[in-house]
Amino acid sequence: MTLSTADRRPHVLHRRRRTLQGAMAAVLFITVPLLAAAQPVPTMYLVGEELTYNVRFSFIDLGQIKITTVRAVTGEGYRGYFTRATIASYKSIPFISAEAIFESVVDSGSFSRTFLGRSREGDDWSFSRYTFLYDRGIGLMDIGANDSVITKRDTMALPGKVQDGLSLFFYAREYLFAGKPLSVPTIIREKKAQTTIDFRTERESVEIDAVDYPIDTQHFLGSADFVGFYGLTGSFEGWFTNDAARVPIMAKMQVFIGNVTIELMEYKRTGWTPPRGKD
Repeated sequence: MTLSTADRRPHVLHRRRRTLQGAMAAVLFITVPLLAAAQPVPTMYLVGEELTYNVRFSFIDLGQIKITTVRAVTGEGYRGYFTRATIASYKSIPFISAEAIFESVVDSGSFSRTFLGRSREGDDWSFSRYTFLYDRGIGLMDIGANDSVITKRDTMALPGKVQDGLSLFFYAREYLFAGKPLSVPTIIREKKAQTTIDFRTERESVEIDAVDYPIDTQHFLGSADFVGFYGLTGSFEGWFTNDAARVPIMAKMQVFIGNVTIELMEYKRTGWTPPRGKD
């Protein structure tokens, strides 16, 4: 039997295969980090995450906001996360007395499935409960006092997938690297509104008291055409970490007393450290 040239020289083929494999490995080594930098992996949802913020007006600390990703949930045809925000003014502030608890089931696609908001401004408590039935294109709404007295029930036609006041926090994190302006329907205080965020972000280093080095962030601008809790409305801006977690580090917003700064003061997120920016 006569052997072909290839059969007589298997070491040549092996060498060529090794060369090709080495070249492919080199390409992957070079391109994978570039792809990862351009499109961060979607790991912002983490059960057990607790982010606590101080709310400041000028040099006066007004209160705290704590946002928690409580647990993963499964609904009819979807998976999501049960989230909670607690807001409370500091007792040492004589001219402000406000408290609120917002609970939202946020779909893994970062839109609202259900929302329950309980708030106190002064001495009176009120609540709003929304259930969004996207397959039917409607939202069911219960409005009431205290925790159980329903004073009004209503049905609202939905303009598509919508946000509530808490799910917006996760929506902004989800689309931080979108690279373009986005406008999303928002339901606030039983009214339809729009929230617009320009995700053509700018990279900035931000310093806060809770971290002893500058944090690498992406800065963006936005606007809300609704009036929310404590008079929140109008233009706002945010600084979120420039990494896969996209943790909100700082925000500036308008409320009824003026412009406030919301700054991260404590965080619990397993395995996460704020990315270091430029000194």
